[in-house]
Amino acid sequence: MVYTVRLAGIGRQGGRNGFEAQLRTWGVIQKNSRPNHPTTCGKAERFQQTMKKWLRAQPDQPATLADLQTLLERFRHQYNTTRPHRSLPHRATPAALYDTRPKALPGPSRDTDTHDRVRHDIVDKSGTVTLRVHGQLRHIGIGRTHARTHVILLIQDLQVRVINATTGEILRDLTINTNRDYQPRK
Repeated sequence: MVYTVRLAGIGRQGGRNGFEAQLRTWGVIQKNSRPNHPTTCGKAERFQQTMKKWLRAQPDQPATLADLQTLLERFRHQYNTTRPHRSLPHRATPAALYDTRPKALPGPSRDTDTHDRVRHDIVDKSGTVTLRVHGQLRHIGIGRTHARTHVILLIQDLQVRVINATTGEILRDLTINTNRDYQPRK
């Protein structure tokens, strides 16, 4: 959870931690590996294993951080430009493959000021769903007639749309009032 809070807690309330907020400020799109998909993490772990073996095999072991940085830069250069990779076509190097690929061009800028998320929930017996906004739980009134209904919450900053997950009916469309804990039906 150091890198994401979207999997935190019962009901997966989610939200954004400081790290995620800083990445968004910088315009970095964070991509986390999915749980129970070891191949994704395995590639990074295999790279780290290769790097550690290479570092241990060096005759002159680093005595300072500057020495270690120099060795790491040498490893990076060798790994990307001279060491053939079995996983790449014709045992190419990553640099050779990178140089032959078309490059992405700048596109329309993404609005980094919005916080978009999707939540799946069930309306409780009193007819409300809870949503964490700016670190505080807000209770959104849906109506007792929808108690135990599976819903999807589409959230963009303070704008929330509550949709019946079965029928697709919009049950509530509101802007969260941050001065109130309970968001009543109007």
